[in-house]
Amino acid sequence: MRGTRLQIRPAALAHNAGVARTLANGAQVFAMIKANGYGHGLTLAADALAGQVDGLGVALLEEARAVREHGVREPVLVAEGFFDQEEIAEASRLDVEVVVHAPWQVALLRKRPAPLGVWLKINTGMNRLGMVPEQAREQAAILRAIPGVRLLGLMSHFACADQQDDPLSERQLAAVLALSGELGLPVTAANSAALIRYPAARRRRVRPGIMLYGSSPFPWRSAGELGLRPTQRFRARLIAVNPIYAGQTVGYGATWRAPESGTIGVVAVGYGDGYPRHAPNGTPVAVNGRRTELVGRVSMDMITVRLDGLEARVGDEVELWGDTVSVDEVAAACGTISYELFCQITARPERVVG
Repeated sequence: MRGTRLQIRPAALAHNAGVARTLANGAQVFAMIKANGYGHGLTLAADALAGQVDGLGVALLEEARAVREHGVREPVLVAEGFFDQEEIAEASRLDVEVVVHAPWQVALLRKRPAPLGVWLKINTGMNRLGMVPEQAREQAAILRAIPGVRLLGLMSHFACADQQDDPLSERQLAAVLALSGELGLPVTAANSAALIRYPAARRRRVRPGIMLYGSSPFPWRSAGELGLRPTQRFRARLIAVNPIYAGQTVGYGATWRAPESGTIGVVAVGYGDGYPRHAPNGTPVAVNGRRTELVGRVSMDMITVRLDGLEARVGDEVELWGDTVSVDEVAAACGTISYELFCQITARPERVVG
């Protein structure tokens, strides 16, 4: 067997939800499980978080349907809301809450009223989805007049809460809280970064995502420092151990040249498995629990790593990320974020739970 394996740890998900609940300090905790549970499995994440949180958050109605068909009865929030009148009816049938972020959605709901809980999304500076406060006032009045519609509150989303020099979050929070006071509606705004960093943002409901999956939202604080546990361990095996001589190159494009003679390991994982093709020379990996580094370009089925000073042979384990090498370290080396690494693992690696 090739031995390329992705281990998913439901107990770590539950632990991290406990960290979020403690930080929430009484606010409702809705766990974001969109995008196939950040690559961990939609229903696996839902099961792992059952009883640990107050509800679940998804992006699409299709995700909400899958969760309901799996038997989940907890509240579910659909962050992109509905796209047509048929979805309004289905959202009501599934008994899920929806986000309304634009007047065209309000107009659809007005044409086809249905018993439905709605969060009105406010654009406070993200400039992605949501209505500016002036528009939101008008649409809130319309929503309140639609039979069966329950206007549950106001939603916003922080643009810079994960940045050390955060120029926007306090202004964004002030804007949504001002409208909240005016309309008499509760607020949900905090993502993982804001939940950890801004107590004033916790309000009625918080929506943690990445922290639940054992990853820090901050480049300057590790997941371990935040009390989070890794929920994935991605590993593979050495399939060749080869000598390399000073001046020789490795891999496509000859992007790495050996500075001295040593040993190179070939690992049975590549971008065909979801390991990032753009991972550069020096990206950390661990062989038998000891850290070393990637050298040479990532291939579809293989990577090459330095084995200098390590005892290693064919069949030995290589951790791509997990316990010894954190996913955040790999993401930083690749100039991306852990979310992308989690979500791009393909169906090829064996998946094990526990």
